[in-house]
Amino acid sequence: MARIDDIIHQRLEKLHRIRQQDIDPYPHRYHRSHTTKEAIALFERGENAQVSLAGRIMSSRPMGKATFIDIRDSSGKIQVYFRSDPLGEKYELLKEFDIGDIIGVSGNLFKTHTEEITLGATDFTMLSKSLQSLPEKWHGLVDVEKRYRQRYLDLISNEEVRQLFLVRSRTIAHIRRYLDERGFIEVETPVLHPIPGGARARPFITHHHALDQELYLKIATELYLKRLIVG
Repeated sequence: MARIDDIIHQRLEKLHRIRQQDIDPYPHRYHRSHTTKEAIALFERGENAQVSLAGRIMSSRPMGKATFIDIRDSSGKIQVYFRSDPLGEKYELLKEFDIGDIIGVSGNLFKTHTEEITLGATDFTMLSKSLQSLPEKWHGLVDVEKRYRQRYLDLISNEEVRQLFLVRSRTIAHIRRYLDERGFIEVETPVLHPIPGGARARPFITHHHALDQELYLKIATELYLKRLIVG
């Protein structure tokens, strides 16, 4: 617990130093021209226009007067190259950045000698200073209890979980579109029922004070759906 408190204290100090430079660490707006996926596709088509990206810092590799930072948004990850020459004194602000911070970066795309598409930063800004640390990079979030109770942390740490959420969302959207095109309508059924349903399943029981009545959490919806079919 002491280590977590130390990390939070260090990040609060960095937050204070950022504010001392008259920089808002939580600005209300930022114009992002492309997602990382769109920017990479733009470069691969040979259109090397200036882009503005935004994402969460996932790793940082300082090398004296140059720093490589990986940022990730909802569409993917990209490497950003910061160099002291074009950025001037602003380059020193990178010392106040941590893993988990959300930043905005503008610049032009290029390929490194390892053939990795990279954004060469000409300007950057803090969008959200993170006061909590992310799970360790290589081992990730493996505690099942914590994964289920802190889904947001699970989504940040585990790319395969993010993909599962995306696939589920797209599958439901496809089923909904398929049924809608064939004349089906979507309806809502009550969450609380006056009688228990679901055959032998043991229901969750609650009391409705205004009605002074016992109600049961929905288990199965067939009773109300059958009534709607009659209608």
